[in-house]
Amino acid sequence: MSSVDTTTNAGQLLAAASGGRRRRGDRIFSNTAVIAAVTILALLAGVAIFLLSEGWPGLTASASELPGGKTFIEYVAPLAFGTVLAGALATVIAVPLAVAVALFITHIAPARLALALGFLVDLLAAIPSIIYGLWGIFVLGPAAVPAMKWLEAKLGFIPIFEGPASTTGRTMLVVGVVLAVMILPIVSAIAREAFAQTPRKLQEGAQALGATRWEMIRMTVLPFGKSSVISGAMLGLGRALGETMAVTIILSVSGAVSFNLISQANPSTIAANIALNFPDSSGIKINALIATGLVLFAITLVTNFIARAIIARSNVQ
Repeated sequence: MSSVDTTTNAGQLLAAASGGRRRRGDRIFSNTAVIAAVTILALLAGVAIFLLSEGWPGLTASASELPGGKTFIEYVAPLAFGTVLAGALATVIAVPLAVAVALFITHIAPARLALALGFLVDLLAAIPSIIYGLWGIFVLGPAAVPAMKWLEAKLGFIPIFEGPASTTGRTMLVVGVVLAVMILPIVSAIAREAFAQTPRKLQEGAQALGATRWEMIRMTVLPFGKSSVISGAMLGLGRALGETMAVTIILSVSGAVSFNLISQANPSTIAANIALNFPDSSGIKINALIATGLVLFAITLVTNFIARAIIARSNVQ
């Protein structure tokens, strides 16, 4: 056998061996990914089954068995309204601010300042929610009272600022601001990563055509990161919808359905209502609270489905 044949055979054996290792590695990775996906779906299904089975007696209970002598729909409707209102308010406040922070860090600030600012913003996510609640009730709430009185005096013709303004600051507006601060690092981190990955050629091409820095950001960076910003906003909204301790500490609850953001009378949220009433509940009342948890579970699922549809549509366009 010639040396050429020996070299060829060795190369073929080496290629076959490496190909076998790659195929084996691909199979391991594929199987691991499938197992992870199935596990997540199984956990999600398990949570839904638990909530449905334990909450069913509360869903079908008569009004005389539920708190306040109300039907389940009448009982959960104000809670669902308060949950959506608090989450939507927090998202409206947090998303523009988070996008502005992300743009400043990635495209405007000097490198050292951007690194420090990014680190500080990320640290906001490490603060426990109970600390945010204490900050809201003892610092932000009292500090917001003059602003809420000004809003009542100047913009009281708008239903959300109708008043009378709270004298303690325990309002839905303060809750929305606190929740916005809590979800800001989530939205900002996702937007920051997306904006930083905008192709350099697109940015340089826009500037070469005479675009200013803001025009370059508006024409290249924002469109490139749009789907990521939407994803971050929906993730932050889900975080705000499920927040418990901060809302429980700050909000002064009346059970009313109202869009008034500065009044003392506020609707509660599902998570806060469960935290407040679960320790003292028993029997069918526990089932009713679990049923409200099922409603919150459904709200978050619908929110995520809507987000996925918006992202898919934006990607097609």
